Amino acid sequence: MAIGGGHGLAATLQAVRQYATHITAVVSVADDGGSSGRLREGLSMPPPGDLRRCLNALADPESALGAALEYRFPTGDMAGHALGNVLIAGLAEAAGGFIAALDEVGRLIGAVGRVLPATTEPVTLVAESSAAQSVEGQVAVQNTAGIRRLAVRPAMPMTPVEVVTAIELADQVVIGPGSLFTSVLAATIVPSVLSALRSSRAPKVYVCNLRPQRPETEGFSALDHAAALATHGVPIDTMVCHPARLSCPPGDQNRTPTVRCIERKVADADGAAHDPTRLAAVLAELL
Repeated sequence: MAIGGGHGLAATLQAVRQYATHITAVVSVADDGGSSGRLREGLSMPPPGDLRRCLNALADPESALGAALEYRFPTGDMAGHALGNVLIAGLAEAAGGFIAALDEVGRLIGAVGRVLPATTEPVTLVAESSAAQSVEGQVAVQNTAGIRRLAVRPAMPMTPVEVVTAIELADQVVIGPGSLFTSVLAATIVPSVLSALRSSRAPKVYVCNLRPQRPETEGFSALDHAAALATHGVPIDTMVCHPARLSCPPGDQNRTPTVRCIERKVADADGAAHDPTRLAAVLAELL
């Protein structure tokens, strides 16, 4: 199974589908910008954008609807909305709930796994920066440097029982890649998700970003990523880094004493994104 949000988690799912027989994605629902933010505010629903991307990553390559999930309306009242976001929103009413809507979209596009929200209600990220300032909302957090602590509001949001069960039964848990605070931690610090991760005996692999994201993680090394996860209580056993990017320095091992850091070539030819086939080989090896 895989946990996170955004484009990074979609790349992981494209990798995992190459070697796993049962796949579950647990996705952050903290987004408050763009099409997702508009639907979240207007319909009081979890933002669907990251969930849509993950469904697309698991879709049958021959599915025309799967490809169309990413289509964005160019003009008019629908301008900027992704078709997949609108489809999920409509099905949430017609199919009897948000999770039922995600399952139905998965069925329609021939998805090879299941996509679930980390919570059944939208959450707001609340961050404390090094300047002792409180920052609220995903867009605001991703535009803030020096974040020290992250929390979600409400503090105890409802998590689907299917999420906890998937984590408990997983043979491997892959976390990330993605924005450290606004995608990875936004999903993993949800209390029920975090509790299930701590109880799970499955190996937990963190796929580190290829580069810092400015200003959210400006100046961060791979060790800083591991330290941030440890600070928030997120357990990981192995961290995968692409060489010469956010590399795995020896560092102060007292900060992350139980994490094994390995370097593998997991980026694409341009070094712009993770290559699913390369990443699949590494993750399968770790399993």
